[in-house]
Amino acid sequence: MRLTPLASPYVFPVYFFLATIIAGAMLLTQPMSLNGTELSFIDALFTATSATCVTGLVVVDTGTHFSVFGQAVILTMFQLGGLGVMTYTSLVFYLWRRKVTLTDRLAVGQSLLHDASFSLGRFLVHIVLWVLILETLGALALWLFDPRGFHPWSAVFHAVSAFCNAGFALQSDSLVHWQGHAGVNAVVMLLIVVGGIGFSVIVELEEWVRNVIGKRKRQRLSWYARTVLSVSGLLVFGGAAVFLLAEVAGVQGDFSFSEGVLAALFQSVTCRTAGFNTVDIGGLTTITLLVMIMLMFIGGSPGSCAGGVKTTTFRVLWAFAVAKLAGRQQPVVGRFAVDQETLGRAVTLFLFAVAIIGAATLWLLVSEAGGVPHPQARGLFLEILFEAVSAFGTVGLSMGLTPNLSDSGRIVITVLMFVGRLGPIVFLTVLTRLHERSRYSWPEEGMLIG
Repeated sequence: MRLTPLASPYVFPVYFFLATIIAGAMLLTQPMSLNGTELSFIDALFTATSATCVTGLVVVDTGTHFSVFGQAVILTMFQLGGLGVMTYTSLVFYLWRRKVTLTDRLAVGQSLLHDASFSLGRFLVHIVLWVLILETLGALALWLFDPRGFHPWSAVFHAVSAFCNAGFALQSDSLVHWQGHAGVNAVVMLLIVVGGIGFSVIVELEEWVRNVIGKRKRQRLSWYARTVLSVSGLLVFGGAAVFLLAEVAGVQGDFSFSEGVLAALFQSVTCRTAGFNTVDIGGLTTITLLVMIMLMFIGGSPGSCAGGVKTTTFRVLWAFAVAKLAGRQQPVVGRFAVDQETLGRAVTLFLFAVAIIGAATLWLLVSEAGGVPHPQARGLFLEILFEAVSAFGTVGLSMGLTPNLSDSGRIVITVLMFVGRLGPIVFLTVLTRLHERSRYSWPEEGMLIG
């Protein structure tokens, strides 16, 4: 029996995310979630979407507006969103019935790994245990580095938020208080990077480390893992270098050189969809902000807690551009050429992401600056574009525009976060499965370009 598109396992994550967001929004409006304050349903829906989609954009201060119960609801949502509601659901089914249907297995495989052929039960138990261990160690390290700044609940909240690339903080200025603390910065950056490289790469790295410790023959990392790690490293250190050069005057005026390097590295890492910041984002130069927009648009790696179009998409498109300039037919990454299907998906995802961000930016310009002459709205376009890319990439960084958005603007950002977390490629996959593959081809004709 052929499943209808709405009953396809590929759209199950959409349903689970929607259910989690609605349930979370309803809980956040309850008095027990608030610190003697009020929260409109639109703001609750915005916060629930931001948490479930691990974005970190906020319209109210998380640390003061919500009670501990409300903060626990937010933590639960970005923990579920970071690993994927579908992952947890499949794990529950596995532990309960000791078996999962083939459709569930393929659905989770497509969303978590680049290869759908894997042992679902063993993989899920394995990865959830590792996630809990890493988050626990991260929380313990934050508490040990600063017991006053990170009391036990705060340490747990920030550790989980960092690993899930959520960017939620209990301080109104995020982590600016620790901008020169090497230990706290290192812990948060490590959690962000591990949470953003993808679960399959984590599994490979674990096996590689075991071989090194056991002095066994070290098996080489796969082509995919090496690509993810190399591109991630290039973007992190490249972004940090640009940040340091562009902000060198301001950094040198406020910090020592080592503190400036630490701030530059942290901001570059957090642009990979984490959302924390140790400097005032609104006070950065236009050059730095433009580079941050690029980093946020690329995001993390497939099958991770991060958003964006992903590092592999960026690498494939870069290889395609190099191949065309070199006169080669095949885009080459490392030792292998990228197949046409992968190239087609990368191009489609890129164009779809640009179209979504462009449409959202246009709408925000109308809702937030409609009718305002350009001299009065100078700089607002960059702020809106920054906000739109941050929402789509589920980053959570802001130049201060979020709390001042109109209801219409908040709805647009809410939709952007939802689409950005699930990924346009999910929707494209559903759409492509509505149509059967054509058994014919159209006649081709050349066209003048450029």
